[in-house]
Amino acid sequence: MREPFEYAVIRLVPRVERGEQINVGVILYCQGRDFLAARTHLDADRVRALAPDVDLAEVAAALGSWDRTCVGQGPAGRMRRGERFRWLAAPRSTMIQTGPVHTGLTADPAAELDRLLDALVR
Repeated sequence: MREPFEYAVIRLVPRVERGEQINVGVILYCQGRDFLAARTHLDADRVRALAPDVDLAEVAAALGSWDRTCVGQGPAGRMRRGERFRWLAAPRSTMIQTGPVHTGLTADPAAELDRLLDALVR
C-alpha cells in the first residue's frame, strides 16, 4: 500500500546575498510509515566551481546535523518526526536551506528518498 510523503531538496547557498545554489540532499517525511530521513551528497568540484572559498568540512558537518536531527538526537529528540521535518524544511537565510516542500505516494520511503537523491542531487 502506498502512503503519502513530503520531501524537500536541501540546498547549499554559499553566498546568500547572491542566491546561487547547489542541491546537496533531500529530506523526506512519511507520516504513515513513521519515517523521516535525509540523504546528502556533497560534490566538492561543483561547490568549488561556484564558491572556491567555501569550507567543505564545515558544510559536511552542517549536513551531518540534519541527519542527527532526523533521527532525534539532541534537543530534536523532544519533537515528533513531523515537527522535525517542518522545522528543517522551514524557510531560512543560511548557507544550508531547503527548497519548497513537494508531495507524492510511496510504498517504500527509504527507496523513494534514494531515488530522489539520484534524480535531484547527483
